[in-house]
Amino acid sequence: MTEITRDVAIVGAGPAGLTAANALKAAGLTVAVLEARDRVGGRTWTDDIDGATLEIGGQWVSPDQEALLETLDELGLETFERYREGDSLYISRTGELTRFTGDIFPVAPETEAELVRLIDKLDALAAEVDPDRPWEHPRAAELDTISFQAWLEAETDDQEARDNIALFIGPAMLTKPAHAFSTLQALLMASSAGSFTNLVDADFILDKRIVGGMQEVSHRLAARLEGDVFLGEPVRRIQHAEDSVVVTSDGITVRAKRVILAHAPVLYSRISFEPPLPRRQHQLHQHLSMGFVIKVHAVYDRPFWREAGLSGTVFSPYQLCHEAYDNTNHLDERGTLVGFVSDQHADNVFELSDEERKERILDSLAAYFGPEAKSPVVYYESDWGTEEWTRGAYAASFDLGGLHRYGADLRTPVGPIHFACSDMAGAGYQHVDGAIRMGRHVAQNLITELGA
Repeated sequence: MTEITRDVAIVGAGPAGLTAANALKAAGLTVAVLEARDRVGGRTWTDDIDGATLEIGGQWVSPDQEALLETLDELGLETFERYREGDSLYISRTGELTRFTGDIFPVAPETEAELVRLIDKLDALAAEVDPDRPWEHPRAAELDTISFQAWLEAETDDQEARDNIALFIGPAMLTKPAHAFSTLQALLMASSAGSFTNLVDADFILDKRIVGGMQEVSHRLAARLEGDVFLGEPVRRIQHAEDSVVVTSDGITVRAKRVILAHAPVLYSRISFEPPLPRRQHQLHQHLSMGFVIKVHAVYDRPFWREAGLSGTVFSPYQLCHEAYDNTNHLDERGTLVGFVSDQHADNVFELSDEERKERILDSLAAYFGPEAKSPVVYYESDWGTEEWTRGAYAASFDLGGLHRYGADLRTPVGPIHFACSDMAGAGYQHVDGAIRMGRHVAQNLITELGA
């Protein structure tokens, strides 16, 4: 067992942990980053699968993600726009396939009017919510004990309007069914992106990608730490006193003044704390859970949908793949579609064999794009639910009533133990931008605390 001494130990080499480590080191503090996986990047992962480069984890950059954009400039990383020329596709409740442009789906006029009304109402409510302190909203307790599905049912009798509004928060973002999270949690999701309208606007929320992939952010941040990142070192025990910690992984013991847990909170229970964390922390962590989504990558010999004047953007709350996009890599002659199978749909297809699941998912893509979608040259499913050090995707969210009850404690240090990850971000919640914001936030607190 190797023993080292540092000012700060950091558990997790994703964007949050690596951002914090770089800021601390720049302030003159010493750090050690312990990562359970054999790679950096956390829930970002760019890998070659059967000769195709795929973004297995988080990948998109939107205009409001200032912390991420600043980091890209600092690291010298370039971006390119997601392909979006041509028509989008929508499959209705009756199974009708329609081409359209713009943000509002091609539905009956009365349903369109309801969609616009609900979007406006959610925009107004989200504007009242501080994404860093949603529990301070005057109606926080009320909104947090009403499921988003129940709120929608009270707002409108139009089933297709309800299904589509639920799509933007449930399957598309929190990756849970709308009955499983609160209206306050939905408003946090919208507020964190600037508005509900921004979530509806795919050209905004999925604006750009990074040349070389999102994981390159973590690769470059880690490279600056010059040997202070230790891979394959899952932390098993944290012993803590008032002003010191001993962090023990499989092969390293780090004696430090402070420790940052920079990974998903659903994994805190994997660490033995001595003494145990306070009872409120134990309760808090039991009210947080990850969503579940399969990210499906289908690579073709060419982006055939463009030949038909299609953008590759499709939506339907009535399809197994509720959304898909042109995910072709920068300067790649082949074409890639990325689709998503979320929450209960994902549960159901994992009851099938691998081949049956692939067939069902490709059939869903073919419902939008035609039979050519059934024959990719590379097919891959990102299944973060089976990933030992993640256990779900995209992020953790509270159950009904949990956000207003425990949200204020998410970032509260426990003695020398500090917390930072995208799951507890306000702006940029569950995105790399949020992870960077949290890494910066906790680093600045520790710089002040340690007098660096």
